[in-house]
Amino acid sequence: MTYSDDEQLLLAMLPSEIGSAVAFSEKSGIIGTSKEMMASAKSALANAAEYPDNSLIQSVMPNLDDRSVALEEAKALRERQLERLKAAGITSRDEMIEQAVADAETVSALLASTAEASEAAEYKSWVLSIGQAVANAAKEGGFLGFGGEAVSDDEEAILARIAAALG
Repeated sequence: MTYSDDEQLLLAMLPSEIGSAVAFSEKSGIIGTSKEMMASAKSALANAAEYPDNSLIQSVMPNLDDRSVALEEAKALRERQLERLKAAGITSRDEMIEQAVADAETVSALLASTAEASEAAEYKSWVLSIGQAVANAAKEGGFLGFGGEAVSDDEEAILARIAAALG
C-alpha cells in the first residue's frame, strides 16, 4: 500500500511519540528520562528486526545500510515531528500524551482501511513493545536509584490507553 506523505509521517512518528508519552508520564529525573529515551530508540531498531518481512514497519525505519543517511533521515523526521507538535499547539506533558493517544487511534483506523491484517497487527505490536521498553527502562520513584517501581501506575495507564486506541 502506498501512503500519502502525511500518513507516512504519522506511521513513522508514532513509535517515538508513544515512547515520549511513556517517558514523560512520570518524573524520572535526568538519568531516568535519558535511559527511557535511549530505550525508545534502541527498542524501535531491535524490535523492527523481528519483522523483516513487514513492509509497513520497514518503510518507517531509517536506512541502516548507511549511517550518515540514517542520521539525516532521523534528524529530518524529528524536525517534522517537532513542527507538527508545535503546529498542534502541544505545550504540556498531558497534551503530548493526548496527542499520542489520538494519533494511535488515527493510525488504527488508517491501518484498518489500508493494510493487510497481519502487517497491521505486527505494526501495533511493534509500537506497543517500544512503549513497554521505555516503561521498563528506569525505575520510577525511590531515591538515588534505590527503591521505586519498575513500571509506574501512570506508565501502565498510558500504555493501556494507547493499546485501546490501537484496537
